[in-house]
Amino acid sequence: MKNTYCVIMAGGVGSRFWPLSKSSMPKQFLDILGTGRTFIQMTFDRFKRICPVENFIVVTNFDYKDLVIQQLPEISEKQILLEPLRRNTAPCIAYASNRVKSMNPNATIVVAPSDHLILNEEEFVFQLKTGISFAAEHNALLTLGIPPNRPETGFGYIQIANKIENEESVHLYEVKTFTEKPNLDMAKIFVDSGEFYWNSGIFIWSVNSISKAFEKHLPDMYERFFTKGEKMYGTPDEIYFINKAYSECQNTSIDYAVMENADNVFVLCADFGWSDVGTWGALYAQQPKDEKNNVISGDSVFTYASENSIIHVPDGKIAVLQGLDGYIVVESDDILLVCKKDDEQQIRLIVNDIRLEKGNKFV
Repeated sequence: MKNTYCVIMAGGVGSRFWPLSKSSMPKQFLDILGTGRTFIQMTFDRFKRICPVENFIVVTNFDYKDLVIQQLPEISEKQILLEPLRRNTAPCIAYASNRVKSMNPNATIVVAPSDHLILNEEEFVFQLKTGISFAAEHNALLTLGIPPNRPETGFGYIQIANKIENEESVHLYEVKTFTEKPNLDMAKIFVDSGEFYWNSGIFIWSVNSISKAFEKHLPDMYERFFTKGEKMYGTPDEIYFINKAYSECQNTSIDYAVMENADNVFVLCADFGWSDVGTWGALYAQQPKDEKNNVISGDSVFTYASENSIIHVPDGKIAVLQGLDGYIVVESDDILLVCKKDDEQQIRLIVNDIRLEKGNKFV
């Protein structure tokens, strides 16, 4: 375990979970599931089973440093990397990978978002350990793929190619293609084919493998973070160096810039009860429902002829719903959202409109 490191990406704003998730308190720092632990705390708890506490790296925005310190008191401040700008996942992973490399050039890294739900943690840990062993021994970029159980348009997909023979009873394949979020018709074709898996956004690779990948597919970013930054990490000059590097690097995802172009990409396909819980609809799918197929959070919610909906209001506030079918109803900080579940992808646009009309106070 001493060579296993975990990078938790925790810089997003979770706008699709508005109005509960806002830029001042995004969803990774909320206990949306009512478990007593926030998403980032559950992620940390989960990965402690495969990684020593001192081998964690949390990458987040400057604005969320205090939230990370408050919610993850077991890690030190030096384990928190602060991004000055949001530049998507490629710069985030480049920064974290180089920090890990400066500490342990023999490291194998698991990279994971901070806000996913894993229902079967025993299976998850088994699959992770298998993936870590594979990545440590091969020049491989490995991602975890999830068997789709519906034609989801909110996830990316991975098409599998040749199966890799292995001693463990795991489904490990070469990757044929990555596909961004499809429309509904294409998603149905993907699911029916049996060749496509959801892209979980969880990655495993050695420091050496990801360094080579950046050098080949993102040479400018490689030079900034890997070459120029080699002597900066862990020094007083690191913050200045990172601020300059982020201001100069492109805004791009690791999937688009590296994974879709590399020829050493593999996928470990496993079902461990995964959900990115990226939307209210995804939360609805995971939560227990009443006799009318509603998911209700709040101790004073009254429903009449309403079904297939998710209702989230604070305890003590009375909410009365009549005649709703398939809706999202959320009240938070005197903001009320009523939206069809089928139209929840519009929430990001709604948030942008409110920001333009009312400023950042409400978003």
